[in-house]
Amino acid sequence: MSGSRKRFLIVIPIAVAIILIILQPLSSTLGYDISDSLFRLISLMLIVVMVALLSERIEKVRSLSSLNEQLKEQAEKLEDANQELESFAYSVSHDLRVPLRAIDGFSRIMVEDYEETLDEEGIRLLNIIRENTKKMGQLIDDILLLSRAGRQEMKEGDVDIKSLVESVYREFDNQTEGRKINFIVEDLPPAYGDRALLYQVFSNLIGNAIKFTRNKNPAEIIVGFEEGKKETTYFVKDNGAGFNMKYINKLFGLFQRLHSPEEFEGTGVGLSIVQRVIKRHHGRVWGEGAVDEGATIFFTLPHENE
Repeated sequence: MSGSRKRFLIVIPIAVAIILIILQPLSSTLGYDISDSLFRLISLMLIVVMVALLSERIEKVRSLSSLNEQLKEQAEKLEDANQELESFAYSVSHDLRVPLRAIDGFSRIMVEDYEETLDEEGIRLLNIIRENTKKMGQLIDDILLLSRAGRQEMKEGDVDIKSLVESVYREFDNQTEGRKINFIVEDLPPAYGDRALLYQVFSNLIGNAIKFTRNKNPAEIIVGFEEGKKETTYFVKDNGAGFNMKYINKLFGLFQRLHSPEEFEGTGVGLSIVQRVIKRHHGRVWGEGAVDEGATIFFTLPHENE
């Protein structure tokens, strides 16, 4: 039963009671004799109805209050669990660095100092070990970045997004050298947020665009925007490998990859970092793409007064 209908059912007995109170003294004059006993009976019945309706509403309010308390407790437990998980990931990642450096260091020494003793197969296997420790190191670095994206204290302020994007692109000079890339940056409006975290967002998105357009000549990367009343939508669009929209639910999943490691390197953490940072800014993030036709990643940032 809707709230408006319940209020209507409560108002009816009250209105009837008021009418009876007014009409009872005038009943004889009007030709209708409402005795005191009948008046009391009707009034009592109306009071019983009102009490029943009010009791039902009070009980439902108590039930909702209890449910809200339970939800609050569950939310606090979930927040504690998330913080413990992030702390665990941070600690484990740090602890893994030491043995990983040892594996890489000793395998490098084996290759350099015992090259003449080892046969080609032995050298090949040691190089495989080194290559995999390098991948493991990158994964650890990405896990630490993901952890920091959720733990890092936000220092919000006005951010010159266009300048930030151009600065991010320059960081990829070693990957863009010798390639023909049409990198287009629209007249992006400033945003309100944490500059360091937003730098990480664009670093992941532009880095992905550069990586997935590797086989395109020329490659095209566009960083643009759409202005709204309460928020600005920014996007990074490319004409690269794209992805099948059937797997869109995996796009922002941790360690989820839509391309094989043989095609494109990566750990599957970058877009998870993007999603976490944008959520901390109270924004939304989503993607669109098609196989061999490129991809576009969108995200929103609320205006400062919102």
